[in-house]
Amino acid sequence: MRSLCERLVSAVALFFLFPLLLLVLLAVRLESSGPGFFRQVRVGRHRRPFICYKIRTMAQGTPEAGTHEVAASAVTRVGRFLRTTKLDELPQLINVARGEMAFVGPRPCLPSQVELVEARDRLGIFEVLPGITGLGQVRGIDMSDPDRLARCDGEYVSARNLRLDLSILWATFRGAGGGDRVKSA
Repeated sequence: MRSLCERLVSAVALFFLFPLLLLVLLAVRLESSGPGFFRQVRVGRHRRPFICYKIRTMAQGTPEAGTHEVAASAVTRVGRFLRTTKLDELPQLINVARGEMAFVGPRPCLPSQVELVEARDRLGIFEVLPGITGLGQVRGIDMSDPDRLARCDGEYVSARNLRLDLSILWATFRGAGGGDRVKSA
């Protein structure tokens, strides 16, 4: 029931946010060449891979890696704004509408982040849908610390309820966690 409700809400949100999405895509395209959308294989529920959609915030040709492994200089000016406001996450509503993600859950990782995948596997994290936002993100824990993030994800999975999800969503809207970090040098 929860997944069905989230799928419906995300489809309605996509409909109403479509003009904003078009403006954001236009801003990305005006600043740098390349596609406005960014597609990346991520690890989903039951370790099934899926394509995660985002707005591109980095220069075309940036190596595909975890955000914490990419130089800050790869992020475009518009990209910095989109990351700060989390508008780059809007296309993930498509993933929610398709039943591949939830609004709240452990952030989906890359298949190449083996240490995080293994730590999450040990803790049963892959039994739930990954989320657009999660407890680790609002606490400022990124994927550069896989064991700590997996423990936080485990805390979320064991305590998961509507009240916790609403508090995580509220913290996300308030800007908690500050967005994905990139390498400072």
